[in-house]
Amino acid sequence: MKITVLAGGLSPERDVSKKSSSLIANALLSKGHEVAVVDLYDGIEEDTDIDSLFRKGTDNLFEYDIPECEPDLASVIAEHGGRAEWLGPRVVDICKSSDVTFLGLHGSHGENGQVQAVLDAYGIKYTGCNYIGCVVAMDKDLSKSLAQGAGFKTAKWFTADAKDITRERILKEIGIPCVVKPLDCGSSCGVSVVKTEDELEQAIKFASSYDTLVLVEQFIKGREITVGVLGGKALPIIEIRPHVGFYDYKNKYQAGLTDHICPAPISPEDTAKAQKVAEDIFSCLRMSSYGRIDMIYIEEKSEFWFIEANNLPGMTNTSLVPEAAAAAGIGYEDLCERIALSSGKTTV
Repeated sequence: MKITVLAGGLSPERDVSKKSSSLIANALLSKGHEVAVVDLYDGIEEDTDIDSLFRKGTDNLFEYDIPECEPDLASVIAEHGGRAEWLGPRVVDICKSSDVTFLGLHGSHGENGQVQAVLDAYGIKYTGCNYIGCVVAMDKDLSKSLAQGAGFKTAKWFTADAKDITRERILKEIGIPCVVKPLDCGSSCGVSVVKTEDELEQAIKFASSYDTLVLVEQFIKGREITVGVLGGKALPIIEIRPHVGFYDYKNKYQAGLTDHICPAPISPEDTAKAQKVAEDIFSCLRMSSYGRIDMIYIEEKSEFWFIEANNLPGMTNTSLVPEAAAAAGIGYEDLCERIALSSGKTTV
């Protein structure tokens, strides 16, 4: 097949996406497909022959390394003459010329349904959830509301414009410790675990640098686990154990800073329960194809608390879904091809 992998974009997760996309592209090349990688924001120069962007074989692989810090998007925009439009020139053209568009995007436009809606308008096949599942999963307030309404446990929370959030409201409604995060970012961008009152102001400021809407939720103490879902079926559970602090951007994408225990050391009964919860939340949020459900496991109570959903989870060499798939006997190359072949369908 002829496959375009969409990468980058105007998102704090731009670099993560580029890494995911390079690895996805190389996996698909190893399977004999023709592959091009295109940055959603950069687009393609007018005089470039689109067909020349597609590579074959494994002699000329794609490469990209994730820096320790998130990208400076203002600088990226400045480098493009101040262009604010997130859809780059001729992106739709190369997607239309392909059999499948593999979404290697993370964050903002890639996961909030906007890219999916554009591709739908042109009848372009793409991987991952449709735009409805993306909208629901990406909005942390909406996904928590739906999950709670369906009977799943999730931490007490409120969402408000950052300028309207006060220390007094947090202390009255949520308490300390708490978690402060932007409404619709991934990769732990803008997330703070607040342990003292003095940390609240900085946490709100940090979250609001990514989104004016900020979610504040109760901190649930327990073991952090994640369950990948492929074609509606749960993969082996992974327990996440950062060496220092919590599972933030650096701990996620710099190798050796976090231990992933897969399969997680959980009893068979609780393993089955967690996987059922993940599958049911995946369905509840109208997700499809593949994704990931993050939870807190309180072992002594056999409880699973929903944190958030990921509709285009990372596909880097330190990412969780590929690791869980490998534990289920699905190698990285096979996983990428399986997802690509499932484009436009609801199961893989």
